Amino acid sequence: MFQKLTQKIRLLTIFRKEPFSLYYKLLGFYPNNIDLYNLALLHKSTALRNSDGRYLNNERLEFLGDAILGAVVSDIVYHAFDNKKEGFLTNTRSKIVQRESLNRLALSIGLDKLIVSASNSNVQHNNICGNAFEALIGAIYLDKGYSGCEQFIIKVLNEHVDIKKIAFKEVNFKSKLIEWSQKNRVSVSFDVIEEHITLENKSVFQTSISINNQPAGFGIGANKKESQQNASKLALKKLQESPGFWRIP
Repeated sequence: MFQKLTQKIRLLTIFRKEPFSLYYKLLGFYPNNIDLYNLALLHKSTALRNSDGRYLNNERLEFLGDAILGAVVSDIVYHAFDNKKEGFLTNTRSKIVQRESLNRLALSIGLDKLIVSASNSNVQHNNICGNAFEALIGAIYLDKGYSGCEQFIIKVLNEHVDIKKIAFKEVNFKSKLIEWSQKNRVSVSFDVIEEHITLENKSVFQTSISINNQPAGFGIGANKKESQQNASKLALKKLQESPGFWRIP
């Protein structure tokens, strides 16, 4: 299967005349199983199939790479901020591994130039690059093990990402959600569903978000703005995991 896949990919990509050299330049090491890396860079838009008729693409490797990347970044963040609480660590990890960040990271290392996709696929302006980066992590894990994969991730982050700058950068999730809704011409509503005072005399706000009247997110905060930000963050995550949930049947 992989031999046929490699042959097909090479027909689609003239620049793969020296694949081992290209991967060494990208990774800093030579692959043991180059077929894994070829598969990691194969977008589903090519519609390639194996001899059994199954589609060949990088989605399974992306699934694996997502988990490995999350684990390695968690370890990095944990040791980088030894005096911070769980919430801060979680937010920092999310900023590093969010799709927008991975897209930029993939472009920084030149991964976009190696991705194999249909001619009408927009590599630059969607999630193809970030997805391929996660698939590449999955391929490295299967080829070099966890330690080799960890070394690659640490190297890439050290060279291209300022973790401390990202950690303290405020992300306006509400603005991102509103921007998305305007771009897609979809209605978004923010509703403060509850406000109360705790026994410690502190205010607590609860906000719910609906997209096209479909429940999208729920957030709690010490003020209205904070509760909206937390709800917007969950709504954006839901849009990423279930892109079409807001469409009314």
